[in-house]
Amino acid sequence: MTTTAARRDRQRDLLIDAAERAIAGKGLAGLKARELAQEIGCSLGAIYNLVADMDELVLRVGSRTLARLDAALNAASPPVSSQEQATEALVAVALAYSAFARDNLQLWRVLFEHRMAEGAVVPDWAVSEQMTMFRHILQPLGTLVPDRSAEDRNLLGRTLFSAVHGVVAIGLEEKLIAVPRPELDRQIEGLVRLACRGLSAAN
Repeated sequence: MTTTAARRDRQRDLLIDAAERAIAGKGLAGLKARELAQEIGCSLGAIYNLVADMDELVLRVGSRTLARLDAALNAASPPVSSQEQATEALVAVALAYSAFARDNLQLWRVLFEHRMAEGAVVPDWAVSEQMTMFRHILQPLGTLVPDRSAEDRNLLGRTLFSAVHGVVAIGLEEKLIAVPRPELDRQIEGLVRLACRGLSAAN
């Protein structure tokens, strides 16, 4: 790698670091291009030599968040070789997801709040990273409901994720009714166990 390319990559990493700190502190509202440029010691226009636009910058921060979420879910996932273990794995993953959201609230919110500029398309690498997260649900579902088609399991996985995500999002929304962590965890575990019992019985 040339010295110029290495310098550019290093400066882009600094820009993503600064953007990550800004979002972690104040959410998307805290992301100001001029302030980021000042923090990393470059001109405002130079930012757009490092990333195509602010959408890409948010996606790059999101990529880091997803990588850390993936690691947290991996660490929480127990081995699965039976329906009972599949249920426990899905409960563990759901609780780990909730804990990550709570501990990284603003960065987690941006994964869902960010909207691309009109006419812009989410790049393939970002879509791929987002879809990779579903394996933490789909793998246990393969054991829990082995007779279902892959298409059915994909739909079930999305539905289960949506249900857990909704409970987490509302439970952490202070403007509505913030739920204490033990109670939120009980709600999430109860929801996942109920869904797993229903799926096992119907399989």
